[in-house]
Amino acid sequence: MGKQDATALNPASNEAASKKMMFILMLGILAPLFDTTITNVAIDTLVREFNTTVSTIQWVITSYLLALGMVIPITGWAVERFGGKPMWLFSLLVFLLGSVLCGFAWNIESLIVFRIIQGIGGGLLMPIMQTMGVRASNGQKMGKSMAAVSLPALLGPILGPVLGGLIINHLNWRWIFFVNVPLCVVAIVMAWRGLPHEKSEGKTLRLDLLGLLMLSPAVVLIIYGLGEVSSSHGFGHAAVLIPVAAGLALLAGFIVYALKKGDKALLDIKLFRVRSFTVSSALLFLSGLTTYGAMLLMPLYFQQIRGESVLISGLLLVPQGIGMLLTRSLAGKLTDGIGSRPVVLAGTLLTILGTLPFTQVGSDTSYFYLCAALIVRGAGLGAVFMPVMASAYVGLSPKHIPHASSTTRIMQQIGGAFGASVIAIILQNELDSVMTHDAAAAAVAFDHTFKWSIALSALALIPAAMLPRVKKENR
Repeated sequence: MGKQDATALNPASNEAASKKMMFILMLGILAPLFDTTITNVAIDTLVREFNTTVSTIQWVITSYLLALGMVIPITGWAVERFGGKPMWLFSLLVFLLGSVLCGFAWNIESLIVFRIIQGIGGGLLMPIMQTMGVRASNGQKMGKSMAAVSLPALLGPILGPVLGGLIINHLNWRWIFFVNVPLCVVAIVMAWRGLPHEKSEGKTLRLDLLGLLMLSPAVVLIIYGLGEVSSSHGFGHAAVLIPVAAGLALLAGFIVYALKKGDKALLDIKLFRVRSFTVSSALLFLSGLTTYGAMLLMPLYFQQIRGESVLISGLLLVPQGIGMLLTRSLAGKLTDGIGSRPVVLAGTLLTILGTLPFTQVGSDTSYFYLCAALIVRGAGLGAVFMPVMASAYVGLSPKHIPHASSTTRIMQQIGGAFGASVIAIILQNELDSVMTHDAAAAAVAFDHTFKWSIALSALALIPAAMLPRVKKENR
């Protein structure tokens, strides 16, 4: 490929083309991000529709997450082997197929199987988006690029419950899946017409099959084991310990194997020699832990203590999304100008400050007060996630970008599963200790659990202090 051709094929050579590409990618990621939260709020509805138990219906969520964890490790190889645009279109088509099949599911078993298909498509999309977004930026203004890439990830958990509540209140349950169809169709057409076609330079690149056989099951087993914490009422149960231990053993085996294999491994473990990448990965694990944990607590507080519906609970979380939007662009500019360290430290402190009021909530705490706190909390979250993602790519060569995208996504998924598990078991223990159905007394259990959430958030201050203080150029 000649220099002129390479320039023509590089979307970063034209700012307008880069912005167009970011818009197309953001449009494509909306469906899987909304789908996750919509399905979460529809659990009770699905229990009634299929006349089954919550433990069985939980597999509708678990099967999706396990499929997600299974395919994330192969994303880096797939992008290098087939190219970003073909893999993006393939992932959207798989997610679309899974959504349609889920909508036509005739029993709980078929729904669980079809959710696996959905999870395969959804698991590929986010790391592919990160890879293409970083490449489009050409290593320049990473803060601004990550601000664009992270927008759907910020909006999904906030607007998803609102959309889910509207669908459940006014439409048939099947529409929680059919709503993905128009989004996917538009995203496919836009991607087909608007994304640049990159000719893959890895046509002979072989899939690291042995690495795949170790890493994918490792991620799946860890996520599955952590997902069993709440139903097993603790980490000491065999249903939790056995899969987590097996997953950690496979992960350790993969690390030893990958260190010998080098950049030919499924994931290049040597990326962790880059300090900014290692610190960012640790922060992504912790941010997944604190974000998913609190997002589990807040809807439960509104529904169980305040007696609100799913729709109202979703609407009450919108201020957090507003807070995220308020700081997203500013955080991107500051990251490009002064580095990610001060931005992430300030964002973490804001997140803690916005969570503090929830440690004192009762059965009649003012909603205006809580919504103001959620705006502050959202502003903190918006200032944390994006700079951390930008820092993860600092100092990496273009060939390492797909590996970095897959690795950071794995860290987020495991962190999210771990955070939700920890918070769920803490809350359950606190509620059991109250031993009463009185809302005021039960609110104390939520107060104590939110304090644990703050303590977990405070842990992020340690790696945040190790992030780059001033901007470093990749090129």
